[in-house]
Amino acid sequence: MKILSTTLLLLFLALPVTAQNNQQQSNENEEQPEGVSDEENRKRRWQANIRGGRYIVKLDAITSISQSEYVLDGNLIVNEVTIDTTGNTQARFYYIEPVTETAGGPVGRITKKARDLGRRAAKLTTAEKIAQMAQKNYPTTTHAHTVEFRVNTKAEISALFQSVYTAWDSGKGRDLEVTDEE
Repeated sequence: MKILSTTLLLLFLALPVTAQNNQQQSNENEEQPEGVSDEENRKRRWQANIRGGRYIVKLDAITSISQSEYVLDGNLIVNEVTIDTTGNTQARFYYIEPVTETAGGPVGRITKKARDLGRRAAKLTTAEKIAQMAQKNYPTTTHAHTVEFRVNTKAEISALFQSVYTAWDSGKGRDLEVTDEE
């Protein structure tokens, strides 16, 4: 009886560790969008290398993380991830798409096709780098103590949120890399 109760106690104690390891493995094995890599690092910081620059923050300095979607000026849908810190700088990462792209039917298909063609054409010129940068209209969108980054797809913004949340929640650093799509 004593052996049985000891065995059951050991199994009971091992369950949370096994469940935690399985959850951790499932987060690490989630498929990333093309051009995105997300790996754990040994430092207690989260780092994002994105086409427009680099953002690094200590996990202990993060006070909140948010992900939101909103309509801007009636014609753009913005998907945004915001990271607030104990310092005086806020990081904003966003993906923008025209409202017409989310419309069904021919209008949505035509708009998406035009955007895809524009991206292909931009890759042949230096306009590609400019198209991937955060867009600001001084002084309307210039915010003191805010750094902004733009990503090219909804999948990238979702991967970014998952990466920073996983790092913050687990206390283990992560390196997120968003590169040019081929």
